[in-house]
Amino acid sequence: MKTLKLQSFCDQIWEKSIIPELVNYIRIPNKSPAFDPDWQQNGYMDEVVAQFVSWCESQEIQGMQLDIVRLPERTPLIYMEISGNIDNTVLLYGHLDKQPEMSGWRDGLGPWEPVLDGDKLYGRGGADDGYAMFSSLLAIKALQEQSIPHGRCVIIIEACEESGSYDLPFYIDHLSERIGTPELIVCLDSGCGNYDQLWSTTSLRGLIGGTLKVAVLNEGIHSGDASGIVPSSFRIIRQLLDRLEDPATGQILDDEFYVDVPAKRIKQAQRAAGMMGDDVFKRFPMKDNMQPVNNDPVELILNRSWRPALSYIGTDGLPSIESAGNVLRPSTSIKLSMRLPPTCDAELASKKLETLLTSNPPYGAEVTFTPDWAASGWMAPEVAPWLEQALDDASMNYFDKPAVHMGEGWSIPFMGMLGEKFPEAQFLITGVLGPGSNAHGPNEFLHIPTAKKLTCCVAEVIAKHYRHNHYYSN
Repeated sequence: MKTLKLQSFCDQIWEKSIIPELVNYIRIPNKSPAFDPDWQQNGYMDEVVAQFVSWCESQEIQGMQLDIVRLPERTPLIYMEISGNIDNTVLLYGHLDKQPEMSGWRDGLGPWEPVLDGDKLYGRGGADDGYAMFSSLLAIKALQEQSIPHGRCVIIIEACEESGSYDLPFYIDHLSERIGTPELIVCLDSGCGNYDQLWSTTSLRGLIGGTLKVAVLNEGIHSGDASGIVPSSFRIIRQLLDRLEDPATGQILDDEFYVDVPAKRIKQAQRAAGMMGDDVFKRFPMKDNMQPVNNDPVELILNRSWRPALSYIGTDGLPSIESAGNVLRPSTSIKLSMRLPPTCDAELASKKLETLLTSNPPYGAEVTFTPDWAASGWMAPEVAPWLEQALDDASMNYFDKPAVHMGEGWSIPFMGMLGEKFPEAQFLITGVLGPGSNAHGPNEFLHIPTAKKLTCCVAEVIAKHYRHNHYYSN
């Protein structure tokens, strides 16, 4: 492989073709079904599918078969199959649906207003992860341009990942004979600790959550009349949450939400911390004088990847400050999102959470917990020596630094499902969600130089997959 030639070729396609496509893509508010119940009538998802398919078909990829697969009442899926020099299969994955707008965008920026600012492309969905399909197909195109052999490749681009990928298992079953048994699975929906090297995700946390509601009255009462007699629903919620979380440290108190962290993952966290240093926490837009929960970068990485953590993501029953009267409110509801260690059973953890919050309610208050998701995490199998070497080689060739392996804090439901379905497969889970990229939040951006280099790394790994198989078959 001529690495400089491959890099030049990928850079050229990115500049002339992919960036303009992503600019157009960002303009389309194709929110995931969980955030747009009328997605079918609105037609934005179909608009993006048509755009992506048109670009793919214009690339003249040798041996490519492309289908838009539509199961009844489900989001569409783009399926591509590219014949290879061997039948050993590489599966590449991405998604095209987006998170909702979110408030707080800087002046001049917005979720559906693409802005190119230096080496960054701002707007919703570019980094998370509209670029994935373009990078995947370009990696194969770049190999074919140099007549470099590769294995059979399958590309799957789904449209409800941000809603928990609830449609995807049906498509995987529907397409199982066509997909076959992948040996290598490449997912470009993850993160990177910096923009200086290739990052490989070794684990993903699970997720449980739901709505906790405490009701104390049938209607609101003047606070001067009832306070001191009727307990506050807000105070009772505080008491219930203190059963779960230490209010001073944020540590989850019940051992059932923890697992033993594998020794190898601790060593990887130590190496990643050595690369990142204080950037582990400085990359977040914290207020002046704000401190992280711990000053040890290793502990912070393990907190983010292998320990449970609770977030409070929504409330009901609290009027806006402008509308707040002196009333003892009848109820308070709070929506909880709890990240779990990768190997913690989400179903059991969800039941434990409900029991912990609803048993023996203070003052006999009416307490309910309504769970709304439970997704177990994922831990990658041991990396095969050929793949570990391929990742290091690719990172050195295009970033001039070795690859780094680290667990991530979010969830990708697709990975756990594929891990169970294809237990012998190797995984390259990576992405461009690095410092400041802020997926799901305001000011999301795609770091273009990293996306270009990552495309080259994927191409090299696919080529090394072929060489590994060709070597052992001969």
